[in-house]
Amino acid sequence: MARTILYAAISILLVAAIIRQPDEAFQASLQGLTIWWNIVFPGLLPFLVLFELIAAFGLIHGFGVLLRPIMRGLFKLPGEAALPLLLGWLSGHQAGAEATATLRRDNLVTRSEGQRLLALSHMPNPLFMLVVIGAGFLHRPELGLFIAVIVWLSALCTALWISLFGERRAKSLSHQKTSLLDNAANAIVTSHDRDGRSFGKALGDAVSFGVQKLLIVGGFMIFASVVARLALPLIVHALPSGMAELVLPALLESHIGAYAAAIWQGPGVSTAVSVAAVAAVLAWSGISALLQAGYAITGTDLKLMPLIGVKLLHAIHAAVLALLLWEPVQTVMTSLPSQLTDATAAMLQDGITLNRPSNAYEAVTALGLPSIWPYTLTAAAVLAIIFAAIRVISPRDKR
Repeated sequence: MARTILYAAISILLVAAIIRQPDEAFQASLQGLTIWWNIVFPGLLPFLVLFELIAAFGLIHGFGVLLRPIMRGLFKLPGEAALPLLLGWLSGHQAGAEATATLRRDNLVTRSEGQRLLALSHMPNPLFMLVVIGAGFLHRPELGLFIAVIVWLSALCTALWISLFGERRAKSLSHQKTSLLDNAANAIVTSHDRDGRSFGKALGDAVSFGVQKLLIVGGFMIFASVVARLALPLIVHALPSGMAELVLPALLESHIGAYAAAIWQGPGVSTAVSVAAVAAVLAWSGISALLQAGYAITGTDLKLMPLIGVKLLHAIHAAVLALLLWEPVQTVMTSLPSQLTDATAAMLQDGITLNRPSNAYEAVTALGLPSIWPYTLTAAAVLAIIFAAIRVISPRDKR
């Protein structure tokens, strides 16, 4: 009863705020829509479609067999968990959450393993970090790479802490006479036979599924953007100057929060502090991305609160690592051959005036997206060749 009344009161307040500030609400909604349409939709849709096709044709089980020793040794997870981990790190929050939820529904991971996998695969899109933040928000590509490395390293540190307290399965893998490739090929064939869909049917279902999920993601992003803009007057006097414009976007939505951190200026805010703030915002991911993960795991027994705790730990790790590694990175850059690093080393120095865009609309574009496609297609081709070779080399099931 109390929760229902609270939600109703908040909804009424939001409606009143939109009526009172229609222009602010519209601009915030447009900002969220711009980021979703230019970055999230084209960057995430191929990965969602690819995962559905991989699942339909049994490659998840093949991956599971091949990567089982690595995943067990590093993260105490089954081999099938490797694919959600890769998709989350290569594509973004939603892809990792969707893939994790699929594995849990198919009982390929336990509840405890699913919780850890959900946290490990909840990562920002690397394209956003490398292209949009580096070249767009900061106009300094090398800082985008530095931020991406910090986010990835801090995720590994967080994963190490989680794996230390993770459960170990009591059962051990039995020794089998057949080779690893044979087991992978048999797992692929068995899973595909169980699914039974043709390529055309699987592709249509994958595209429909991906577009539907991305529309939901866009709604979350637009809503979070509007709430952040409308709630700003409520806390602007409660925080130090300039902090309100950073705290609300960072708390609610990582894309807009990263932009706010990138343009953050104030007493004592050096380039290192600004970069650390961007890394922390990306590691936290925002309430919007967390709610998207909560929607993805609907229907499973996975919970959202443990994920929130892990993302807070990830954000702390990211901020601390960025500050600790800032000086060593500058030292390494200045020690490299001068003809390669003169411009880059100069950019890394504090006190340089940053050539930042005046607003998010200038920073958020899709110009960097086509450059990623050759690498994506190459990776898909290599994957197809590997599994085609497995099917050819391995003997078919004798029945």
